[in-house]
Amino acid sequence: MFQLEETYWWFVARRRLVRDLLARYGPTSSRAESVPSLRILDVGCGTGATLRTLSEFGEVVGMDSSQEALRFSRRRGSFGLARARAEALPAPSGSVDVITALDLLEHIPDDAAAVRELARALRPGGVLLVTVPALPWLWSEHDEALDHLRRYRARRLREILEGAGLKVERLSPLITLMLLPIAALRMVQRALPGRKARPETAFIIPPAPVNLALTWLLWLESRWALRWSLPVGVSLMAVARKV
Repeated sequence: MFQLEETYWWFVARRRLVRDLLARYGPTSSRAESVPSLRILDVGCGTGATLRTLSEFGEVVGMDSSQEALRFSRRRGSFGLARARAEALPAPSGSVDVITALDLLEHIPDDAAAVRELARALRPGGVLLVTVPALPWLWSEHDEALDHLRRYRARRLREILEGAGLKVERLSPLITLMLLPIAALRMVQRALPGRKARPETAFIIPPAPVNLALTWLLWLESRWALRWSLPVGVSLMAVARKV
């Protein structure tokens, strides 16, 4: 992941999406005009590629339960880092302006409890940005290799966000135009005889021109999703505000 995140189309496009979502839906600063930056937590920061993007909007701290992930994050720059689980954040209640949970909830057994904890740390008016894998029928060896516990339907994601007292301001599928080829790949994988002793991810590294085209394709989709919901997609994104 550390190697892929700089250039792989999904990671690049997701960072652009986060920037666009914060620019459109992000809260105004809760502090004095002399210190206009936001307090931001990137929960489940992984190897830290999103930290630079988030730092454009304020003071960011990356959190992850994996010490190895945090070691990689330190190589991204001098960001605040902490080892913590989403279910038990070392943050006072109502102290954070923005929390990102990017492809995190699918790893947590009690995802609803984790969202309640994220909501606790947000200040009133604060924003939670979420992305998760979508469509349970797309479940594959790729999910198992990434230690996913589930894939989501939009209704389930909305339920756990609203159940934590958050107002969902934007929820939309993503990666719509790539759904058919990805679904076809998953079906081929299922049809292959035998089962590997250890699950493997299905990251396919395309040639550079194809990778660039996919990056821009997903960016165009995400620009649409800022205002209108796409019909279906491989992932889901949501913006939820603490009211």
